[in-house]
Amino acid sequence: MVRDVLFEIGLEELPARFIDDAENQLVAKTKDWLDELRIGYEAIASYSTPRRLAIVINGLSETQTTIEEEIKGPAMKIAKDNEGNWSKAAIGFTKGQGKSPDDIYTKELNGTTYIYVKKHIEGKPSLELLPTFQSIIESIQFGKNMRWGEQTLRYARPIRWLVALYGNEVIPFEIASVKTDNFTFGHRFLGEKFTISEPKSYENQLKEHYVIANPNEREQLIVDGINKVAEENNYTVNIDENLLKEVRNLVEYPTVFIGSYEKTYLDLPSEVLITSMKEHQRYFPVHSKDEELLPYFIGVRNGDEKGLETVIRGNEKVLRARLSDAAFFYEEDQNNSIDFYLNKLEKVVFQEKLGTISDKVQRMEKITENIAHSLKFDDEVIVKAKRATSISKFDLMTNMVNEFTELQGIMGEKYALKQGEDKNVAQAIKEHYLPKSTAGNLPETIEGYLVSVADKLDTIVGCISVGLRPTGSQDPYALRRQAVGILRILQESGWNISVNTLIDIAVQVHHETNIVEISKEELLEEVISFMKQRAEFLLKESSVEVDIIDAVLDNEIGIFPYAVQKAKVLSDKRVDPAFKPIQEALVRVMNLAKKADNQSVNPAHFQTDSEKELFEVVEKVIPSFNKENNDGKAMEALEQLAKLAEPIHQFFEHNMVMDKDETIKNNRLGLVSQINSIIKNYANLSLIEWKQTF
Repeated sequence: MVRDVLFEIGLEELPARFIDDAENQLVAKTKDWLDELRIGYEAIASYSTPRRLAIVINGLSETQTTIEEEIKGPAMKIAKDNEGNWSKAAIGFTKGQGKSPDDIYTKELNGTTYIYVKKHIEGKPSLELLPTFQSIIESIQFGKNMRWGEQTLRYARPIRWLVALYGNEVIPFEIASVKTDNFTFGHRFLGEKFTISEPKSYENQLKEHYVIANPNEREQLIVDGINKVAEENNYTVNIDENLLKEVRNLVEYPTVFIGSYEKTYLDLPSEVLITSMKEHQRYFPVHSKDEELLPYFIGVRNGDEKGLETVIRGNEKVLRARLSDAAFFYEEDQNNSIDFYLNKLEKVVFQEKLGTISDKVQRMEKITENIAHSLKFDDEVIVKAKRATSISKFDLMTNMVNEFTELQGIMGEKYALKQGEDKNVAQAIKEHYLPKSTAGNLPETIEGYLVSVADKLDTIVGCISVGLRPTGSQDPYALRRQAVGILRILQESGWNISVNTLIDIAVQVHHETNIVEISKEELLEEVISFMKQRAEFLLKESSVEVDIIDAVLDNEIGIFPYAVQKAKVLSDKRVDPAFKPIQEALVRVMNLAKKADNQSVNPAHFQTDSEKELFEVVEKVIPSFNKENNDGKAMEALEQLAKLAEPIHQFFEHNMVMDKDETIKNNRLGLVSQINSIIKNYANLSLIEWKQTF
């Protein structure tokens, strides 16, 4: 026999950004819980709205699965005493399992004999176990929690009701003084409190009370509504997926509507209009078929069509007020020069120990210039990059960015162009904030690359220098994202500069300011370690195996695009049977090199043709390898190392490296060590778990 089960957590409105993750947690935790309890089921369906999280378990078995469990006890040598009788340890073991020594049998495991008993575990009725679902509800994690009243439970929002049904029976438990029952609530304004007859009817009963519990269904209703409006009016609406998911989690019963605003506001930059609509009001902007912004917006109401005209007028009034402010700010901002705003930056603190934003910009200028010179950019690029850096933060002091923080950089570009700045300089102001997310868009100009890297390096080195390294989930200055941004820019640009060199430049600039709280060496070590962790993250995201990552990053990150190349080449080679003899030779050298103290080699001390031949090949390979390695050609560099494989095999076949004669031994170890240093310059191949198949 099977029954359906329903659990619903009724809450005050949850923040939209919490809902999807909470629903996913609820499903995963429920599955694990049922598996652990050994309760079978047919399917699980989940639901979520701003006011509820719910799960329906279809076809739940009425009893746990009965099992025969094999329990391992102590080893036989402990289980019996010297006279062959069961020891206290064996008797205690069987007693603890509800058995007697007569139930003991033995099995061998890894060469050792152990005693065992078989334990029959009778399945309990599911109804007795279902109240433990309380722990699943309490274990859901949210981005931010709160307490309410005198409750000790920390949750995203207060729990107001709980539904727990096994068929039509209430499953009894209590959380935060709220007891489970069989009633729930419909839409806050259109629905009412009602009794759920059985889990199967949950979704349909909620619809009768103006709640679409399935988030995917709500999303589709919104998309269909938007497309209908667009088709009827010959509009184009580019549906932002993130905005769509947010809006679906703001409503329980979506109704799409269209509103308008005055055409005069189209004189504002489109970014201002779109930001006002999307970020502040959660509206979908409307374009013509030619992708020109039109004075309309599409919104989603949490309710039906009753009184929709009044709702539209109210939304238009709110948007009009925002756009009116934006128009005023836009005009006012242009009355002041860039220097006016730069002077204001001198009074704005970036971080207590790191000084003002103006101080940060000055450090950024030095970092930008040093990176540009290291990369040998021409004077024109350097001049533009320095100018872009020096004015990169001026728009933070404008009224527009103060009101619409999402427009930082964007308004900087527009105001800079209006004040006659070079196009690339202005574009770099916008681009230096990129990427804005781990996988976000990257800058498109060289100047944008330079200012972006300088800004991020300054923040990372500065914060770590004063003890603000990220811990756990805490990363208030977004250092992890900024480090990933640097590495992605390096990969995209193909810059021939090592990560260590970049870090050296930034650390030197910070050290000259006398604000660093730790030694230069310690700061370098901490920043390099931090950047290496982010490099590992990016390589894992690219599906590179952990051991390959360890091998490539063992020495240093180096030139990051090249590190990525090497990782991909080695990832292919680790399963390539043809590479096996090469891998064996190179790894054997690396393992033996641990016994070498130096790389001193004297050809006069060679005793055999094989060691002479190996030395000659090494002498030829080194310059060829270095050229390919320095040119960033991962496959070609490895092919040069592969030329050492056969001479290495011959060397080990015909020579005793650890010869009794110390001079011969040290000379051979020196040769091995010399080869090892070449290989490690590519990657530490000894860290790879080679998986060639034959």
